Amino acid sequence: MKEKIEINAEAISLRRHFGEDIDSPIDIFSLLHNSEDLTIVFYPMSNRVSGMCIKDKHNKIIGINSTSTYGRQRFTISHELYHLFFHDNFGSIVCSKDLEKNKEPQEKEADMFASYFLAPYEALTHFIRTKLRKERHTLEISDVVKIEQYFGLSRQATLWRLINDGYLSRKKADTMKTGIISSALKLGFDDKLYLPAPEEKQYMTFGKYIKLVEQLKHQELISTGKYEELLLDGFRSDIVYGLTRQEEETYD
Repeated sequence: MKEKIEINAEAISLRRHFGEDIDSPIDIFSLLHNSEDLTIVFYPMSNRVSGMCIKDKHNKIIGINSTSTYGRQRFTISHELYHLFFHDNFGSIVCSKDLEKNKEPQEKEADMFASYFLAPYEALTHFIRTKLRKERHTLEISDVVKIEQYFGLSRQATLWRLINDGYLSRKKADTMKTGIISSALKLGFDDKLYLPAPEEKQYMTFGKYIKLVEQLKHQELISTGKYEELLLDGFRSDIVYGLTRQEEETYD
């Protein structure tokens, strides 16, 4: 298995590939939606699965368990990016949700990469030292909440990273695995990070697939009926039937 320093370097290199700096929190959904060669599918999966990815000569597809929390979805996307950009010779990979589970080396690497991609080692260290003004083994629950809110990490991913970097003991981390939403609300934060996608958005496809369907229709290579069928196959009834809300969008 690769060393942490090498995986952190790979995370920084991919950030730069996408035009991101190495210090700031990253809007990974916006980043992927602007990528030309990725298709992202949100779909309810088993509670043991966080996501999956598929790669061949022409396609890169990331599947996300839409019943997982927003924070975990961000981590899963980052995990799958590692497989797509740094692992060769695979057709498809299904990834476990449990970070503590004993996994194959490439899965451990992907988990570590996801953590560094969302919170590079230097960025997390700087945040803890200058924003929180804390040293190792002095973090409290309020500090953990601030870290996960700033970098957009789930509680599991945050505790796992802080244990691995030597900021928390497993014993202390175990006391922070419950009351997750409450701990954030009491500090004035929103609870979006800890909730799954709304039911109406748990089936959705973005990226290359939608662009290709639109291209086929524009070039008159498929009929209107086939165009709508392909979009519905990609769970995009919103495009086929228009806005689902009664009101139109506001220009403001």
